This record gives sequence, structure tokens and C-alpha cells, in this order.
Amino acid sequence: MKEIKSWIDIPKNHDFSIYNIPFGVFYTNNQISTARVGAALGDNVIDLCRLFNLGYLTDIVGLKAEHFDNNKLNEFLSLGNKTCNGVRYAIQELFSDLNSKLKKHPEHLETILIPTHSVKMLLPIQVKDYVDFYSSLDHATNVGKMFRDEKNPLLPNWKHIPIGYHGRSSSIIVGGTNFKRPKGQLSLADANSPIFGPTKQLDFELEMAFITSKQNEMGEMISPDQSSDFIFGLALFNDWSARDIQRWEYVPLGPFLGKSFASSLSPWVVSLEALAPFSLPAQDKDVSELKYLQCKKNGLFDIQLEIYLQSDKMKEPFLISSTNYKYMYWNLFQQLAHMTSNGSPVSIGDVYASGTISGPLPNSYGSMLELAWKGTKPITLPDGSTRSFIEDGDTILFRGFAIKGDVRIGFGELSAKVLPC
Repeated sequence: MKEIKSWIDIPKNHDFSIYNIPFGVFYTNNQISTARVGAALGDNVIDLCRLFNLGYLTDIVGLKAEHFDNNKLNEFLSLGNKTCNGVRYAIQELFSDLNSKLKKHPEHLETILIPTHSVKMLLPIQVKDYVDFYSSLDHATNVGKMFRDEKNPLLPNWKHIPIGYHGRSSSIIVGGTNFKRPKGQLSLADANSPIFGPTKQLDFELEMAFITSKQNEMGEMISPDQSSDFIFGLALFNDWSARDIQRWEYVPLGPFLGKSFASSLSPWVVSLEALAPFSLPAQDKDVSELKYLQCKKNGLFDIQLEIYLQSDKMKEPFLISSTNYKYMYWNLFQQLAHMTSNGSPVSIGDVYASGTISGPLPNSYGSMLELAWKGTKPITLPDGSTRSFIEDGDTILFRGFAIKGDVRIGFGELSAKVLPC
């Protein structure tokens, strides 16, 4: 990886190093009407609209001010991965210590760089469609052991097909947005009929989501090796789940109201281009993949993921699990290929979540269902309280980052607090 140093101060081990340059949508002065596209660099947000209007990005073919003077990334992503990454490279060059073009204009810099603490972030994209997969072998195995068969936890199709379902895009919220505990039908033990009330088994699911930047025609299949042309980048994702609502409703058609009340997406989208140095080949599999799912490209990524829980009584978030995106069984290119294998079209701004990411060890599980093992092994917090599921007033926080030598590329934080219903 080529070494790059910046002439602005970026704290060591910052998620938003000059190697990263993720994109998002921000606004200032508490006025959403000022929302526009930005890029993160250290503790600053780069106002890309102002950067363009001052003439620093005009060499990029097809780029216009309206691509940045926008409250969603969709128009920008529609330019294609080559152009979007061209903007990223241009930013890296402008802020490299070998380039003084912008540095020698402090009056420009004053309007272009905005301290992160003075902005608010919006949902980065207009979500066209949303699919949630179920692609972690360790997670699927754990759930199968809990609810089906200890010796045969996986269903016969699991190692042949990336399992997924279409979720509700309207309830995807940006990180930092709190939500009320959902209500639904619950089937209580020893009861002859269900009741309606607040979920008693609210859970998080640690996931990552990829964002599409290119559309195909209805009926056009996308192969795994073509999928990288359709995917711009990744963001942290929390697919909140009401386990008791889900358990009662999921037969025979699968997840519905137990999943659709809220899903959290982090505000910054990190490009696959930035993550390329952290890509990994597929793991060995004991079941042969059908030809349409065979992938030559590295589709796994060495991204460390952490889950924190903080209650109203705790001063600091408490680490409850550490895992890694590399544990995925089905990679993101295979997921998109399978989704289009029946001719289903892809839109710019689709969100495809990985499914819960769990590792092989108990402290690397990606849901409270697993960490507390269906409530039989509650987690003890520093304030002395225990958790089998998420309580009102709890905040769940995800962090994700990739490290190689002195290079760190991160996703920032994804958090949300559960409010009483």
C-alpha cells in the first residue's frame, strides 16, 4: 500500500484516515435544507459542494455541482464507481503533504473543512430496496442448535444458497436515531392464544451492508465476478429484531413485523476501493457451489467489528463482543449474484445487509440471542445488572475498522438507544 501523509492533523489510528475518504450526507446550523454531500477526513467533514464550486474537482469528467448539492448520495453514486473513486483520489491528492494547491488558500480551506462536532448526519442514501441475508455459518449454526437440532443445525439448503428476505426500506434509519420499543403479537408459554404488547425479547444483529451504485435491466443476471461493478461500498448495519414477535409470525413465510420496525445504517459509506488491501480469498467449503455462484474475486474482508452496550446507569459503553467480517460464508458478490439470478433488477441505492456476523467463539457472537444463549447465560454489565435481551434505555453501539501496519480504515460508529413504547 502506497504511503500517503496529509498536511492536516489527523490523529493516529483515526477511522477516517487519508487512506479512507468515506462519503456521507451532512447538514449544518440545525437546518436540514443545507444538507449536502461530504467526505470524512480526520475530525473534519469536507464540503464537496464548496470544493467543487471553488474549482478543485472540475477536471473530473461528468461531475457537476448538483451531484454534491444534494441530500442523498444516489445522484453521486449514479456516476459509477470509477468516477466516485476518482473524487476520492482527488481528495487524497489535495490533502497530501506533496500538494500545496489547496493548502496555500486558507480562505478556501476555512469554508471547505467543517469540524465534525458541528455537523449532523443524515441517512446517506435514498434506499430504493432492502434485502437482508443470512450468510454467517457460525450464526446459522448457533440458531439451528437453539431452535432445531443440536446435531443437524443447518437446513439442507443453507450451504447451497445465500438465504435472504426482502425487508422494509422505509424503516431504515441513520445511526444516532433512537426508536421506541416495538409492539406485536406474542405467544406466551402455557397460553392458548396470543396477546398484543411490547416485545420482551428485543435484540440487535451485527451486520454490514453494501450499497449498489449501478442498475441492471430486469431479467439480466449479474455474475459474482461482475458484482464489484455494481457495488460502491460498505456501511455498518444493525438489523434490530423482536425475537418473540418473530418466533410467532415467521411460519410459514418468514420475518415480517419482528424485523421491520427499525434497522440502523451508519452515516458513512466506505468504498470497496479503500477496502481492497484488506480483501481475502474465500474460505474452504465442504459443499460445491453451483456454477452461477462461483466467485474468482476476493469477496471477504478483514474488518474487525465490535459491539458495545451502555445503560442509563453506565458512564461508558461496555464491550460485549468482538468479531470479524471475514467469517462470512457467502460473500457480498455471491449475495448480489444470487439476488439477480431470477432476473430481479438492481437499483442505485439498494441496501443489502449481510445477515448477523458471528465468529466461532462465544465472545464473537453477533446477537444477544447467541451471547446470552437464548436467555440461559445472561451477560453481566459493569453496573451489576444482567441482560438476556435489550432493555429500555439501553444503547447499542457498533464499531468497525480494518488495520494493516500503520494504515487504519474505519466506519465510525453506529448507535441507537431504545426508548419505552
